[in-house]
Amino acid sequence: MVIDFLTEYYKNIENYPVRSQAEPGYLRKRLPESAPYNPQSMEDILKDVQNDIVPGLTHWQSPNYYAYFPSSGSTAGLLGETLAAGFNVVGFNWISSPASTELESIVMDWLANMLSLPKSFTFAAGGGGVMMGTTCEAILTTITAARDTLLEKIGRENINKLVVYGSDQTHCSFFKSAKIAGISPKNFRTIKTCRSHAFSLTPEALRPTIESDVNAGLIPLFLVATVGTTSTAAVDPVGPLSDVAKEYGMWVHVDAAMPGTGAYAQSSAT
Repeated sequence: MVIDFLTEYYKNIENYPVRSQAEPGYLRKRLPESAPYNPQSMEDILKDVQNDIVPGLTHWQSPNYYAYFPSSGSTAGLLGETLAAGFNVVGFNWISSPASTELESIVMDWLANMLSLPKSFTFAAGGGGVMMGTTCEAILTTITAARDTLLEKIGRENINKLVVYGSDQTHCSFFKSAKIAGISPKNFRTIKTCRSHAFSLTPEALRPTIESDVNAGLIPLFLVATVGTTSTAAVDPVGPLSDVAKEYGMWVHVDAAMPGTGAYAQSSAT
């Protein structure tokens, strides 16, 4: 019944207004104050979903939706999520579910090869990686790895000296992740961009900021370069920025969530 419900939803998705027409607080007026004491039929639940939930949705998968990251789902993804939820595998090691562990490593190797990464990035060659659910998870994971790697060398008591860098176009998840990772907010550097450079972060703007921190006894840790910022679709010059970061031993994370796949597809076709 749920699959049939979703099928009908997708058949008519373009007929819904893309942006929800609901007023703030609408749902609390429609739902009871406490959870039900007795079970309800699936028919009644789906009626509630249609009548109460669908009017409050912004329809991200609509062909009329053009904001943020449009049409980020797929039929294959929906079916894969259904299988994964149905099996509900807890794959924290090989013995807990051999197929999930081995499938993950194989698919990650496929991806590394598609991206023409060095063989050292593959499980087959002793490397490997994981696929994150969101850019927030990815940035937090890489900041944590960078933090721990550096603190092992300089001592954990020096965490308040670590500095992270981004532009005023960098996604807000970067500084949120840095805060979760224990980096002092006073050591967040938001470097101003300008229209003359299409709102990209330039090496000329980055270097003086880093040098000022080094002269103050601080330690540059992490830089986020973006290929397609959410606000302006600005593209940072990843290579030149990485060259600057390398001089100071910094980690670089490339946030290419929006046009990164398109840029890869174009370079592959070329």
